[in-house]
Amino acid sequence: MAGPTPPPPEEEPSSPSLRLRCAVQHYEWGRRGEASLVARLSDANADDHGPDPARPYAELWMGTHPSAPSSLLADGLLRDWLARHPAALGPAVAARWGGDLPFLFKVLSVAKALSIQAHPDKDLAEVLHALRPATYKDGNHKPEMAIAVTEFRVLCGFAGIQELKDVLRTVPEVENLVGPEDAAKLLSVKEYHGVNEVKSCLRSAFTKLMTASKEAVSEAITKLIFRLNAESKVRTLTEKENLVLSLEKQYPEDVGVLSAFFFNYIKLSPGEALYIGANEPHAYLSGECIECMATSDNVVRAGLTPKYRDVQTLCSMLTYKQVFPEILRGVPVQPYVRRYTPPFDEFEVDCCSLPPGELVVISPVPGPSVYLVMAGEGEIQVDSMPNGEKSKQGDVFFVPAYTEVKFSASGPECMQLYRAGC
Repeated sequence: MAGPTPPPPEEEPSSPSLRLRCAVQHYEWGRRGEASLVARLSDANADDHGPDPARPYAELWMGTHPSAPSSLLADGLLRDWLARHPAALGPAVAARWGGDLPFLFKVLSVAKALSIQAHPDKDLAEVLHALRPATYKDGNHKPEMAIAVTEFRVLCGFAGIQELKDVLRTVPEVENLVGPEDAAKLLSVKEYHGVNEVKSCLRSAFTKLMTASKEAVSEAITKLIFRLNAESKVRTLTEKENLVLSLEKQYPEDVGVLSAFFFNYIKLSPGEALYIGANEPHAYLSGECIECMATSDNVVRAGLTPKYRDVQTLCSMLTYKQVFPEILRGVPVQPYVRRYTPPFDEFEVDCCSLPPGELVVISPVPGPSVYLVMAGEGEIQVDSMPNGEKSKQGDVFFVPAYTEVKFSASGPECMQLYRAGC
């Protein structure tokens, strides 16, 4: 944190470090059984007989969101504890975010593509929540950041105008659904015509594709798959074409298969990250990641999903910016610690890779933190506690504002920790 740390408030929370029990979401797209990092992390502190090999373990949620709230091992819900101990948030966080944790921390294990989606800005979130509270369960925005743990594949943001023109010229199935008028406009538009003109042409063409009839989409995908399978015998398919073949196997006859041609296709290596602002289209495709976001579960979906689709809302809310996402690699803030700082106020994420026998001291910060032990084992010592506490893979801790934390690695392997903080 930049600048001097202000003195702690007078009221002190009753416990300097709080071990959490965190919820798992079993969405159908998750990796199954032991193949899932989420399953292995949650199983490390479970009393049962290990992950069910047939069950998907998609997301581990660490936070206070009511859809899957974390609880203290001995003291009920974290959210209720924070209501009783607001000093744990620090005065600035408590005042700005209503006495609640402003971020939701997650681990994702993705076997099958998530939906083509976007998250609304604050104003739209409030409108959608008022109109359809069963679908849009809160009135908050949801800026987010994903940090790759394994290779992590993502569709994110609209491709550049030249790539989109190439799609219309080389993918007749997409051109036919967009229609001759909108295809001609997009093919003839020039960047010097101005950003708004380009966005207008792109919005019109994308909306035409996403709102095409089921019959037309089904016919187009059948033709596309037949053509690509035939052409693969005489030429090497592009990465995007191979992706489309893979998505069609996961979601047959889904317009999201065709929409993939419109987006940037990104492969993050472990340790690389990207952030996604409001109203930007994206879909996580495969791999495992750490994710942090504002405390919200608002998702507007339009493809690659059996869930409710709100196509008109998605097509009208998108920014239609054509920018390749910034790839973050973390900035070293001290030995063994890299920090990922997206352009959002609600959160930052630190990654700490601690070799065996080494110690790291995390200085007090004026906001709350949640720590996850991703791998290895060691000891956590909080503030002036005379004795440390054993910690191992899967442990999650809430640490109040203005609290110094020491981690030491004691096992044979590197101890890897992630911290989400505000």
